[in-house]
Amino acid sequence: MRILEAMRSDDFEEVLLLQDRRYGLRAILALHDTSSGPAFGGVRRWRYPREEHALRDVLRLARAMTMKCALAGVPGGGGKVVILDQDDLRTEEAYELLGQHVQQLGGRFYTGPDVGTGHHELSLLARTTEYVTRPDESGPGDLAAATARGVIAGMRAALEELFGSRSARGLRFAIQGVGEVGAKIARLLVAEGAEVSVADLDEGAIERLLAVETEIDVLPPERLLDAPVDVFCPCAMGGVIHDLSLGRLLARLVAGSANNVLALPRHGEELHRRGIVYVPDYVLNAGALILGAAFHLRGQRDVGAEIERIGETVRWILRAAREGGESPMAVADREAERRIAEARAKGRPFFSS
Repeated sequence: MRILEAMRSDDFEEVLLLQDRRYGLRAILALHDTSSGPAFGGVRRWRYPREEHALRDVLRLARAMTMKCALAGVPGGGGKVVILDQDDLRTEEAYELLGQHVQQLGGRFYTGPDVGTGHHELSLLARTTEYVTRPDESGPGDLAAATARGVIAGMRAALEELFGSRSARGLRFAIQGVGEVGAKIARLLVAEGAEVSVADLDEGAIERLLAVETEIDVLPPERLLDAPVDVFCPCAMGGVIHDLSLGRLLARLVAGSANNVLALPRHGEELHRRGIVYVPDYVLNAGALILGAAFHLRGQRDVGAEIERIGETVRWILRAAREGGESPMAVADREAERRIAEARAKGRPFFSS
């Protein structure tokens, strides 16, 4: 995968390749767009099979963050970091060094949690940069709870459009991944009277959920897609909707917190052709972004009303898609790209600390 060609095709501003042999650090930092404000995006630490997979992932994730900002009304754009996890990675030193690179961007990029980067890693970043979501009382608060709240708000709107009621009572849900966000979604749905099945490759995550919520059915990960449910809720890694999984999916609605649920954009169109409603992930999982951006840019933590508006956005997208005979993905993409183009037409500001 050629970097300059990839940047040009999706109009990226900047891609930094970072390496430090002392600490086994190899990372990619991508800034997609700062037309409306600084870029926001977390740090993903993952064992990629090949370097081009890491590049493809960081570019796709950063661009999705720009789309997320556009539809969430956040004055900012998308960025992302991926760290190529490997045996010789010295985590503490690597995250501190990464923080220095983020600091040098002078406020053009705010970073935070993602797969492989939790409270401990965020505290390491915070040693060397102020542009990070701190995991302590000085930070914005519970980002996972904000994401779960936004997913539920958007899901309620989708349920109303499909089933005529905002309530999950009596409906069947399959949740893939019960980490911090997925577990919160599961508990909220059970409390509302939904039938919830879950699966996770991490047995510890399942055990932690069952310790506080027993009214849940646990399925082997390989059986979850075949479950006869109303809603499939992907809350783990991306790319779960692909050519092979499409034919197995029995749900009428796909709505979850995972990023880049679709392996390829055409899979959103295929879901639409099969009569399955897909709520675009970058619309649904914007709660943490809304909270983090409000804190960093305005010093506010009380943004519940803004997160709840995700439901209004989902309702508009689904109704516009139905009226136009289009997929929800096509409607969301077009509106996000329109807003991004408007911001770019006004000129690209420079952000400094």
